[in-house]
Amino acid sequence: MIAGHVCQDILPDGGLGLGGTASYAAITALRLGQRVGLVTSAGPDLDVAQAFPGVEVACHPSAATTLFENIYLNGGRKQILHRRADVLECAHVPPAWRRVPLVYLGTIDQEIDPSLFFCFDQALIGVMPQGFLRRWDGQGQVFYTDWNPPEAILRRINVLVLSELDVPDPDGLVQDWGRFIDIIVVTRAARGATVYRQGESCHHPTRPAQQVDPTGAGDVFATAFLIRLAETGDPCQAARFANVVASFSVEGWGMTAIPTRRQVEDYLDTTLEV
Repeated sequence: MIAGHVCQDILPDGGLGLGGTASYAAITALRLGQRVGLVTSAGPDLDVAQAFPGVEVACHPSAATTLFENIYLNGGRKQILHRRADVLECAHVPPAWRRVPLVYLGTIDQEIDPSLFFCFDQALIGVMPQGFLRRWDGQGQVFYTDWNPPEAILRRINVLVLSELDVPDPDGLVQDWGRFIDIIVVTRAARGATVYRQGESCHHPTRPAQQVDPTGAGDVFATAFLIRLAETGDPCQAARFANVVASFSVEGWGMTAIPTRRQVEDYLDTTLEV
């Protein structure tokens, strides 16, 4: 199950595209052969169920759909939050879904209420805290902010995926939060990912890719990592699998290049034979 805001992104031509961690995660899980439930909130302008064929959707009606604008200048990005849907709470999760084995809380704009961390009976809970690390001013311009969750929330997280592009000191957070969280993964863009568990670590380089669009690669990685971890129990094997999934995803625009499981397994089988 995935929880987070499905958002619309303003495109360079003025049109709107589908975006957000929850969107990338849902499509990734679907293409990897999973049954997918999506808990989100959106306005009347977006039919979420129609936008995600094959995904079971629980959409809390909101006055507006979350809307982001990304402006790229001189190698940097200015991000503006124009609209924001309602915060997601445990009450928005269908009762039957609270017994699922795997949950990804994919935040983009502080939309995950603390109650969601305690909503599930025995789930493996994964978090990519990108949205907890954002604040915005009165004009909607987004800035970095620290996230200081209480120990009770940290202990409810089984897997935390951090991007070194999102936080100034990811390795420091590994030291601080590793006391409470079993597995922490730091993604390092084209250099791969490092998995930390109980004081030990393993690093996996990524598959060489012809990058077209890196948007959502971290979300794709986190989703694939959780799925493979649930299947194997091996975080290092999960990182290798997730690196391959994410590397394929950047070779096309938006969500178009997110691979199927067959594509990933064919690649892994080929490289293991070499």
